[in-house]
Amino acid sequence: MKSSSVLLGIFAFFTISSCQSATKKKEADTENDPLAATVLKKETQDLSQYKTAYFASGCFWCVEAIFESVKGVKEAVSGYAGGKEENPTYEAVSYGRTTHAESVKVYYDPEEVSFGTLVQVFFGSHDPTTLNQQGPDKGAQYRSITFYSTPEERKIIQDYITKLEDGNYFDKPIVTEIKEIKKFWEAEDYHQDYEKRNPDNPYVRNVSIPRLKRFQNKYPELLKDGIH
Repeated sequence: MKSSSVLLGIFAFFTISSCQSATKKKEADTENDPLAATVLKKETQDLSQYKTAYFASGCFWCVEAIFESVKGVKEAVSGYAGGKEENPTYEAVSYGRTTHAESVKVYYDPEEVSFGTLVQVFFGSHDPTTLNQQGPDKGAQYRSITFYSTPEERKIIQDYITKLEDGNYFDKPIVTEIKEIKKFWEAEDYHQDYEKRNPDNPYVRNVSIPRLKRFQNKYPELLKDGIH
């Protein structure tokens, strides 16, 4: 009986600690959400003057929050990339029914932060040695990908990976994919700023926020003013 209780407890922990199972409803409860206006702000603000970069490293709620804390980043948007299907949805992607990965589009000011620094943030905020997995999230939809838009960006990525490998920064080989960004599909509204808007969500509390804090403690010099 005791062993059964332990197994049930373990099962419950992993149930609440995966990105895919963390939200069952299609939309956040915006009626009582004081931060709901941030979704509208993302949709209406003019970001055309900023450069863009794209990354995938597990649940996009976590990745979005990490990049939004970085100095020089104006905005980060959750979405889907790296696959071939048109108009992917969260239900299809999160259940592994597409070839896409949960990804983030980063709008940044190159005068404040370089593409190379964003690549450093990417590799410094997740484990690039776990194939098709990041923390409790498993499947190709959570794989590690760093995207490039130009040959120069591709070289920056490759050079940084070489630096990590030559310095033996990881105990296992890096399995991050390097892919040209073809199309980024923005995720549904309720995913935008999900971590900020849902601090009491079990996954956010147990996985997303600790991951964000680990990054912030590791790279305090890269953070926006007022973030500790």
